Parts: sequence; C-alpha cells; structure tokens
Amino acid sequence: MTEASLSREQIQAYARLSPFELKNLFISLAEHAQRERPGQQDKSQVQMLNAGRGNPNWVATGPREAFHALGCFALAESKRVWTADNLGGMPEKHRAGDRFDAFVAQHPGMPGIGLLATCVSYALERFGFDKDSFVHELADSVTADNYPVPDRMLPHAEEIVRAYLADELFAGDPPPGDRLSLFATEGGTAAMCYVFDSLTKNGLLHRGDRIALMVPVFTPYIEIPELDTYGFDVTYVEASRFAEAGVREWRYPPEEVAKLEDPAVKLVCLVNPSNPPSLALSDRVTRQIKDIVRTRNPRLIVVTDDVYGTFVEGFCSLAAEVPRNTLLVYSYSKHFGATGWRLGVIGLHDDNVVDDMIADLPQAEKDRLDRRYGTLTLEPAKMRFIDRMVADSRQVALNHTAGLSLPQQVMMVLFSLFGLLEEGQEYKRRVRGIVRRRLALLLEGARMKIAHDPGRASYYVELDLLAEAEREHGPDFAHFLTTAYEPIDPLLRLAEKTGVVLLNGGGFDGPEWSVRVSLANLDDLDYLRIGHHLRHIFDSYVTEWRRSGPDATGT
Repeated sequence: MTEASLSREQIQAYARLSPFELKNLFISLAEHAQRERPGQQDKSQVQMLNAGRGNPNWVATGPREAFHALGCFALAESKRVWTADNLGGMPEKHRAGDRFDAFVAQHPGMPGIGLLATCVSYALERFGFDKDSFVHELADSVTADNYPVPDRMLPHAEEIVRAYLADELFAGDPPPGDRLSLFATEGGTAAMCYVFDSLTKNGLLHRGDRIALMVPVFTPYIEIPELDTYGFDVTYVEASRFAEAGVREWRYPPEEVAKLEDPAVKLVCLVNPSNPPSLALSDRVTRQIKDIVRTRNPRLIVVTDDVYGTFVEGFCSLAAEVPRNTLLVYSYSKHFGATGWRLGVIGLHDDNVVDDMIADLPQAEKDRLDRRYGTLTLEPAKMRFIDRMVADSRQVALNHTAGLSLPQQVMMVLFSLFGLLEEGQEYKRRVRGIVRRRLALLLEGARMKIAHDPGRASYYVELDLLAEAEREHGPDFAHFLTTAYEPIDPLLRLAEKTGVVLLNGGGFDGPEWSVRVSLANLDDLDYLRIGHHLRHIFDSYVTEWRRSGPDATGT
C-alpha cells in the first residue's frame, strides 16, 4: 500500500533505529534519487538536501584568524628561546606582554592580529589579569607544549568562559555570591558522558533509579539511560500542549512538570532551548521547577544542556534559577560553527547539592570513594564532584594527564572574548537572522502552521504531520494515515522521490508522525525547496485518501 520501495515490515524494522542511524537509509535513498530518476532527462535536477544533521554551514572567521595570529606569535616566542632547524623552546613568561605588543605593532597587516590585540586588551581591562601571565598562558597553550595545568581548566580561560556564560546564558545576571566552576570538555557530547558516569561512580545514581527526561529531547539523553550500564527507570515529561486545534505548542503542561515532585525522581535532563522543537523553557515552567526544588524535591539534580541558548533573545538558564541543583552543559559548536573543534564545558556552582549528597552518603560508600580517589589527595572526602568528574574522565589513574587539550582551550577563550565584544554581538544577531529566515522559507514552501513563540531559537523545527493532517482535513484523514502507513513513511518518500533527508521526530520521543528539520546546514533557498517537497508529499497522501473511498477512512 505504501509508495516507498520497502515493505511495511521492513519499514517497521528500520523505525526501531536511532534517528541518526536511520538517516543513513534516507541518505542512501536520496543518493539513489540523484543518480537515477526514471524518465527524467536531466538527472542533476534531483538534488540531495540533507537537513537531518545540525552541523551549521557558517563559521565565525574572526576568532579563528585571531587564533592563527596567536600561533604565529607563539612560534616567534618559541624560536626566541631556542633556534635550530625545526626546533624551538618553550615560550617564556617574563615580559611576554611587552613582546606581544611589539609583535602586534610589527605585523599590522596579519589577518586576525587586530582582533587578537582587542581580545587581549579587553581581557586585561575587564578581568584585571597580570599581562605577562595571561599572554604567556595563551602563547604556551597554543604551542601545546605542556599538559593542562590545572587539569580541569586553565585559570584565565575559566574566568573568561565564566563571564561569557554569565552574559549569554544568565542574561548578564548570574546568581549573586556564588562562583560557577567549569570543567572544559571535548564538546557537549563528552560532557554528557562524564556527568552520567561520575554520578554513577559516586553512588548518587544506581541501576534502576528513577530519572526524568523532558521530551522531545536530543536522542543520546534517551539512549544512554537505557544502556545496561545504567538501566534507569525513566519518567517522561512531555511537551504535549497545543496552541490551537492542530497546532502544537511544544510546551509542558503543569501536570507534566509536576512529575518532578516525586522524591524518587533523582535527576532530570533537558535541552534548553529544546531539540528538536527549538524552544526556550517558559517562565512558567522555570518557576514551577524552582518551586519543586524549593519544596517537594530539594535534592533533584538538574542537567541542562544549553547549547542553543545564544539563539534566543534574553535567554536565561535554569543554572541561574536553581544554581545549587544544576549541572550546566554548554558547547561552542553550534553558535560558532565549530563542531569539529569539540569545545564544551560543564558548569557547577561551588555551593551545590551534589557535594552535599556525597557528604551524606553512608560510611561504607564514603570508604569506597576514599579508596577510589585516595591516590589523588590525602583528603579524598573533600574532593569536589566537579574535580571527581575530571579524574573519572581518565579512569582516575590517568588524572595527571587529564584535561582538554590546550589549543582547544585557547580557541574557547577566543570565541568567548569575541562573543563579549560588540563584534561578537553583531555576529550573534546575524546568525539568529539566518535561521529565522530559513524557517520562514520552509514554512512558506510547506504551507504549514506553527505556534508563534518569542522563545523560539529556530535552530530546528519539529513539524507534527499528523496534527497538520487533522487540522487541514479532519480526523478521518488522520485515521487513514495511521492505519495505512508507518510514521516514517513520509521521510522515506521524501528521500526516495525528492532527495530530501529529514529525521523522524519519534526518535526524539516526540510524536511519531513528526519530523525534525535542521535550519542550520543548508542554503536559504534550499529550505523553500524542502518546504515545497514536503507539501507535495503531504498532498500525495491526501490524493490517495480521496481515491481510496470511505472504506480506508474508517467511516
């Protein structure tokens, strides 16, 4: 009954895969559509448009130019210490600041040198750094001639990134009187792994414990808890509200958020703004979670992944609202077009419930943890959770070589300093405009309706095709779709007939008949084309329904 080349049984089997694995099938079908279209003279007219993955097609060039200019300065510093064929020495700290100023003056035309000098000057003025110490940290780190010391994050780097997060994720108003300590990681994905691993290693989560996921959500947050290592009992907090008939609001009803009141729920994970709906948490839900933590579930651990926060005006993280309970995850990959750099951080306020919970563990557990971390410190009981994550990331025994590579930390610093400058704010406005323009073009082509929401990041959009079917043609048409076809059938048709690759929203624990479109990785007009193709596929189902007669509608 389906027009896709696969049988319904094959489609049902494929639907069990993760959407990021299922996309390989869609890509294969789309590539085939590119190669051969029966009866088509110009086969090049079928263009594969892969809007499945969220890798942006923009990059922040200024900070990268500054990074390479810094590399030139660092090599000059190395050759100054020890000069031989292809051999230099370690950059020196003494009078490094003066030599940096001289290098800048001597190379006025070097790409990136002006922004680099501006970043250094801004950092010295805002943070009051010792100039020689800061310039030496940059030069020595970009040279990569040392292990990371401290291993968790370099001192100047941590202060700069902390300020960037305060401005971008705390709306410039971080919680008063408490410091956010940071652990630099290999992107947000490593941060997720480290958080789950260390919470388990430290006896705060056990196999079978109840955790909550605010869904739809990035698929690893769904799949990791199901692994044998963890085997958590998962409660799903569903964004199930409708703005109007047939138009999903992708917001959490109070009764769904109230699931977090259960003290048996030890941890809740969310992506904020969400992935795929791409909406920042509403003030109402933030207040409700804050009240739950204050009253019903004071030891609830909150893991908030805020990678898309910069795409929403005035964004404020839960880490600002419930600082004692929140582990903050942030990645530079999306905003700066830097997925290949693998730059992320975990943030935890120094006054936090996680350390309190470790201190309150039974004595047998404390003894076990003292043995685990006893080779690192004479007082392992005083070791903070964020430092335990660093050790756990290298199986404890390799803690002396832990830490994110120093060139990566330098790139993180330059991205952060750039973001704090007016140039970076203008860049932010520009990339926000890119995704919003693409969303408008997609909707123009698809002729589908979404809820207006000022908290929309627009990095992705999730379209509920079944809700749209009922809105446009009534419940009989929606019933026809669900009885005659599998939820991923529209995605198979898109790939096979038009070369368009999207992901299935059901794989993110969204509605089974929803689709996720990344608005980041294709050219603007490609989204108009995708919208047209999606509308064509949607209308083809309408045609089949009308031809099938009343028997197929269930009436």
